[in-house]
Amino acid sequence: MIDPITAFTAASAAFSGLKKAIAVGKDLTSMGSQLSTWSKAVADLDFLEQKAKKPPMYKMFTDTQASALDIWSKKQKLKEMREELRAHISWTYGPAAWNEIVAIEAEQRKAQRDAVYAKEELRQKIIDIILGILILGTAVGILVIVIYVLGKGRGKW
Repeated sequence: MIDPITAFTAASAAFSGLKKAIAVGKDLTSMGSQLSTWSKAVADLDFLEQKAKKPPMYKMFTDTQASALDIWSKKQKLKEMREELRAHISWTYGPAAWNEIVAIEAEQRKAQRDAVYAKEELRQKIIDIILGILILGTAVGILVIVIYVLGKGRGKW
């Protein structure tokens, strides 16, 4: 399960590492793992934002607004990080380097979607189906009991 705090912490740590590496003049290719970590964390927060827009059935009665606001504020901070990173990289390596990073980020999003998010969405659907079956079964059981009690009270059984 992905949570916004973990995703944001990973993004912040990777961002700090990227800033330090750029400051000391490291080559962009040697920062692949940090770029990957940052991209995955950004993708995780995007996924969580989409999930917050359409909460699962079992979370209908919980406070999803607080979660959505938390994700939104973290995404705003990530936008600031992204802009600062873009400025650093474009200044140091040129605009073409930023385009490479955007391509790497797109690859990471696709890989993350295939590996993690599809499983998370499947798990969510299974929980929703089981919960729907339980609610439906409970409703049918209550209806049967009510009909039985009414029939017994009228002397029909």
